[in-house]
Amino acid sequence: MLRMGKLTDYGIVLMSHLAANRDSQHSAHTLSDAVQMPLPTVKKVLKALTCGGLLKSERGAQGGYSLNRDPRRISVADIITAIEGPIALTECVSDHGQCEQERHCAIQTNWTQINNAVFHALDEVKLANMALPNSPEAQKITFYPSQVKAEKHTLQNGGHHD
Repeated sequence: MLRMGKLTDYGIVLMSHLAANRDSQHSAHTLSDAVQMPLPTVKKVLKALTCGGLLKSERGAQGGYSLNRDPRRISVADIITAIEGPIALTECVSDHGQCEQERHCAIQTNWTQINNAVFHALDEVKLANMALPNSPEAQKITFYPSQVKAEKHTLQNGGHHD
């Protein structure tokens, strides 16, 4: 079974809450209470999202966490990558040399295409779609990008797009 880790799921929940409540900064404590998650887990996820460039953190009495970009410009793929690293379904699409079958594998190209398709599908789902699915901010999700767009954003070695 292909499944995201629990921390990634929590990250999407936290990011969705932040996107739906952008009017102020949010402390780890208030986020923990709002989404009903243990504080240590919230802190761990917030740190990963901040290091991944998706959140900004300000210290002080008026400080807290907030989105670093508009929710229409943050994808589910961005969140997964910030927490778990590059999206790679198999070893051969992440780092060369990790699979002993790599030199004579006849399906490596196919796995790369499948990995790219999964990445593009996750990249099409924006945080605005998750947090505000019925609002004007949510964009239509297109799971079958045009060939031009697909070629422009094709990933190499499980890396991130521009």
